[in-house]
Amino acid sequence: MTEKPITEDDLHAYIDGRLDDARSAEVSAYLEKHPDVASRFSAYASQRTALCETLDPVAENPIPTRLNLNHMIATRRQSRVSAWQRTAAGAMVFLFVGGSGGWYLHGMMTPPSEGVVALAREASDSFATYAADKIRPVELRSDNMVELVDWATERMGRKPVLPDLSTSGYRLMGGRVISTPHGAGLMLMYDNDQGTRLVMLTRPMAVDQTRTMTPHSQGDVDGWSWASNGMGYSLVGSLPSDALHPVADEIRKQVLGEA
Repeated sequence: MTEKPITEDDLHAYIDGRLDDARSAEVSAYLEKHPDVASRFSAYASQRTALCETLDPVAENPIPTRLNLNHMIATRRQSRVSAWQRTAAGAMVFLFVGGSGGWYLHGMMTPPSEGVVALAREASDSFATYAADKIRPVELRSDNMVELVDWATERMGRKPVLPDLSTSGYRLMGGRVISTPHGAGLMLMYDNDQGTRLVMLTRPMAVDQTRTMTPHSQGDVDGWSWASNGMGYSLVGSLPSDALHPVADEIRKQVLGEA
């Protein structure tokens, strides 16, 4: 009768003690004739022993409650119920305020790509792009404001207001016409004697043509944004929003005075 060859499976079963006596004797004889294989599987046996000594005590411990299957199923069901309850509560709020308070929630429901929310992000992006530029932060400097106003008027279809912030301690450096996802906008840059720069972005608004002043933050850039008579305004800088608020309010007063 032909002797059955010794396979890798036989060798692993041998060190795991899963062979019958006859096959175990055959594998033992095989290892005596092949010391290189015997050395390799001796190392495997040592690793197995070490793992068993380490993990066996853990296996004897009871399963933690958080890993118990029944507990996991119950927790998942509770999460679904809670999510449904939150959704239902939210729907009730919207139904309740729908008649008289809908406008109050208008800003919450405005998509982030529209209205003053989008304007605020565009202003913050402009600040991040140009405020740190030491060579050419503005396209046209303050001594070319007539040209800048004409350029912006042609591109936006509305004549912009250039606020004077000297009483707030900031001088107009200049500006540039920039492209936004909602059309052309005018970016104005101001600075003070300490080197602090502010950016004001203004552009026509298709959404939120009239909105009250709202604070916002993007990274380390804070600001205030609002809209009046179809034009949006956003003042941003690397200052706390409470420090920017009076400057933004000064801009708003000048815009309303010239509207």
